[in-house]
Amino acid sequence: MTPSGRVRQDEVYRGGITGRRPVVPTAFPALERRARRVMSRRAHAYVAGGAGSEETVRANRAAFERHRIVPRMLRGVGERDTSVEIFGRRHEHPLLLAPIGACDLVHRRADLAVAEGAAHAGVTMIVSNQAGFPSEEIAPRATAGWWSQLYWSTSDDLVDSFLARAEAAGAGAVVVTLDTTTLGWRPRDLDLGHLPFARGLGIAQYTSDPVFARLTQETADGPRRPSPTPTPAAVRTLLEISRHHPGALLDNLRSPLPRAAVETFLRVYSRPTLSWDDIATLRSRTRLPVVLKGVLHPDDARRALDHGVDGVLVSNHGGRQVDGGVAALDALPGVVEAVDGRAPVLLDSGVRSGSDAARALALGATAVCLGRPWVYGLALAGAAGVSQVVRDVLAELDLTLALAGARTAADVELTPFATAEPAARGRG
Repeated sequence: MTPSGRVRQDEVYRGGITGRRPVVPTAFPALERRARRVMSRRAHAYVAGGAGSEETVRANRAAFERHRIVPRMLRGVGERDTSVEIFGRRHEHPLLLAPIGACDLVHRRADLAVAEGAAHAGVTMIVSNQAGFPSEEIAPRATAGWWSQLYWSTSDDLVDSFLARAEAAGAGAVVVTLDTTTLGWRPRDLDLGHLPFARGLGIAQYTSDPVFARLTQETADGPRRPSPTPTPAAVRTLLEISRHHPGALLDNLRSPLPRAAVETFLRVYSRPTLSWDDIATLRSRTRLPVVLKGVLHPDDARRALDHGVDGVLVSNHGGRQVDGGVAALDALPGVVEAVDGRAPVLLDSGVRSGSDAARALALGATAVCLGRPWVYGLALAGAAGVSQVVRDVLAELDLTLALAGARTAADVELTPFATAEPAARGRG
């Protein structure tokens, strides 16, 4: 295979000869700093923030830092292979874009730009259930493939509608997110009094759905809640809700439906009572491969397979749900052992670079999902920013394998930090 790392390096260095530099910074710390300067306070708090004291966010990074790569020499690794097969489809790269909601906070084209950037970089994106555009509009732009995220609503009819729409639009899998059956305690958002969905952002999957439209009409026809005190902030919020609702702004300002849609979303979007009995119904509800996102315990991984699930995604939601939770990378080996090759095991939470991806893959992940870095690329340069961030991560992954003496990520050897005796932790 063509060494993508060298190709990307040559592109950058040759561009430098004529004065062209990368569109966005090539390393995460500078990428986040620059993005923060262009993002609103609310947008940055929503994307960067974690639960509570953000201990889990820090734990995710610390887990990667505890695993150090042991380069091996003279192994003749002129060609590397990072391709992987998942659900019968060959992916050139072991990287997907994690689902992140409310990207309309970050960029006006939101998930449309994300899809274009992912397609240009040749990777599959997981379209958020909380996207800023309907899947039907995102799908044609996601030419490298896409999966659909599902938050399990309190309405079974709505769940079935989302599943049917994902199938009809050509999704490659459905990713059922388990770790957000209720919203975590997020001080950065709380201190700003800001929830994007309460302002009509990130709910386009809902407002484009026929079942949700019926639920919204029922809300509008029901008992009216008292209107908020007409402060300037309340007026701005009403304008924001009306602007993001389908239809003309003036019509929306006169209609009760935009506000009813927000109220309906806040009432139905998650199901705290979700159980394994619900998961067991999925095989009869969709033909798509089912991935459970948020699995951190080996017993949950085993139980998922027993319930007919096709894959698991080891994730703590980027540290945004449970403060003091286990790092996703620390949970990965136990889940990999429990699954024992019977299904793909993916990982997100804390992945910032190609080196991080190499370590997760060496510990047994089938593929990794990238989150916050591509959002910062989106904030800075739209689709081009997303594409460059992804291509840079893939380039670093390829170069890391080459320098580690590994033809595949399974050949990478790791050692725990501060351990004198190197220990091979790859799968090969």
